[in-house]
Amino acid sequence: MNLKIFDVLSSTTMNIIKSVKIFDYLEQLHANNNREWFNEHKKEFKKKEEQIKVFFQQLNGQINQFDLIDSYKVFRIYRDVRFSKNKTPYKTHFAASFHRQKPELRGGYYVHLSPNNQSFLAAGFWQPNNIDLLRIRKELEIDATDFRNIINETTFKTIWGELGGDELKTAPRGFLKDHENMDLIKKKMFVFKKQFTDQQVYNDNFTEKVGVTFKAILPFFNYMSEILTTDLNGESLI
Repeated sequence: MNLKIFDVLSSTTMNIIKSVKIFDYLEQLHANNNREWFNEHKKEFKKKEEQIKVFFQQLNGQINQFDLIDSYKVFRIYRDVRFSKNKTPYKTHFAASFHRQKPELRGGYYVHLSPNNQSFLAAGFWQPNNIDLLRIRKELEIDATDFRNIINETTFKTIWGELGGDELKTAPRGFLKDHENMDLIKKKMFVFKKQFTDQQVYNDNFTEKVGVTFKAILPFFNYMSEILTTDLNGESLI
């Protein structure tokens, strides 16, 4: 990493996202989403990529002040168009995911930076594997009181809003269709999302705002981690 860039940009979020015009570049890419333009501007992309990685490195440090992150991934700009109707070759956003320290801690954080008020944060359990999903459903089948109390707590709901994520149209196999917690049991993922305007992203305190927002998800993460590291009898699986 270019240490001079890091020294100049490390003080505030605005110095990275706004001052180096990350969104301006992404808007140009959106208007010229083809390999010819991208290759002609490859040096500019590499510079923007290096700068945004500094931001995500800062954010990793921010999250580690209240949680344990074992790894984070900055996603590549290149799109996989093999199975998509949209054949444009490049993403028009920058994004990264942050994974909590396994096996004790479960759940993950996601940051999506895109111009025109399309930036957002997400946190939760995106496409959990079949074993984890069944374990969560079995817990909710027995009792969803703690789950509902956490996601409906006033501060939590003010920050994160409603639980999202894909769900089945009907009850999963082996569960009663009229179960009182079917609205939760039929979920295929358990995700919360919070949108941000460009002005909010440009604000000097955006990194700290992301930290406060992510920190608010911890009661949910801790509850889910306890479920996923124990069996139905409460015996540890790790």
